[in-house]
Amino acid sequence: MSGRTRYFSTIELVLIPMFAALMAIGANVTSFLVIGGVPITLQTLFATLAGALLGSRRGALSMLIYLLIGLAGFPVFAQFRGGLSSLVSPTFGFLISFIILAFVVGKIIEASSKKSVSTFMIACFVGLTINYVFGTNYMYFAYQFIAELDAITYSMAWAWMVTPLIKDIILTIFAAVLASRIYHTVNKNSNPLQKKLAS
Repeated sequence: MSGRTRYFSTIELVLIPMFAALMAIGANVTSFLVIGGVPITLQTLFATLAGALLGSRRGALSMLIYLLIGLAGFPVFAQFRGGLSSLVSPTFGFLISFIILAFVVGKIIEASSKKSVSTFMIACFVGLTINYVFGTNYMYFAYQFIAELDAITYSMAWAWMVTPLIKDIILTIFAAVLASRIYHTVNKNSNPLQKKLAS
């Protein structure tokens, strides 16, 4: 029993920081592309995979660690930004939403007795919806009440999200299929491994 507990603790210690690191990579690998002040990144993909593969609590924890690392001043946010100044950035809402996204995606999958591709697909698209609704509304709020840019309308804020949305829909489908395959592959091979560790 102690061997099995130690095994899973080791896996958690590896995977949780790994997804935080993937978020930092995904934030900047394509963030030179900016539309309406919104960098085009791969963060939504990795946040979705974190929730789908690590589960609700561990997925959300990995996103929280990523957020705290950035707020501490390390340049892990999009366009190599970091620090407490990010709190007043119009895109900070998306960073918060990644924590919620990962938790909800993981929770939906955990609650489902049928871990089919459709289950993963539904969970991932619910997460994507949370990401866009929370992030875009926060962006509009930031422009209106923090930056005081009245010229930025609500419809304009959503119009900026069309291009990222097309990219994220494609990546969400990819994340759902990939996560489903990894989940079933791991669980198919987990019983012999667990028996060996428990003996």
